[in-house]
Amino acid sequence: MESFSKIKSRAELGDIRKEFEAAGKRLVFTNGCFDILHRGHVEYLQQARQLGDALIVGLNSDNSTRRLKGEFRPIVPQDDRAFILASLFAVDFVSIFDEDTPYDLISVAQPDILVKGGDYKIDDIVGKDIVEARGGKVLTIPFVANRSTTNIVQQIVDLTQRGIFS
Repeated sequence: MESFSKIKSRAELGDIRKEFEAAGKRLVFTNGCFDILHRGHVEYLQQARQLGDALIVGLNSDNSTRRLKGEFRPIVPQDDRAFILASLFAVDFVSIFDEDTPYDLISVAQPDILVKGGDYKIDDIVGKDIVEARGGKVLTIPFVANRSTTNIVQQIVDLTQRGIFS
């Protein structure tokens, strides 16, 4: 039941921002599709959480993921992805967004620290302007080598083509 309580609406994020600001605590924000959760995701989220007092994960909706990753993704539906993320110790809040980018979600959450994976250039990170305008930081965290949903999906495809899965 606790995992469901971590899944928040956009409006609830605004209230959380006010509470954390009043308490002098730092909010960290990251986002992604998080389709087929794997070790790379978990290590990334653990590192992001260590940067502040709470971690908000903006989760691409099924529609948003499909537009970003293609018609056959996500593999895991958004409600399941949100529940799994919310079940992780490192994740304090999850909020699903349907837009192509989390810009509007970031504008409501007003995080103190915005984090993305190492494949992003700081200047290309969506929401950088919002975070820096309030004196926050925008950072990247290196990827865990050879750990990605794309690699997992490719391995399943390869095994299926070899007749291992039918």
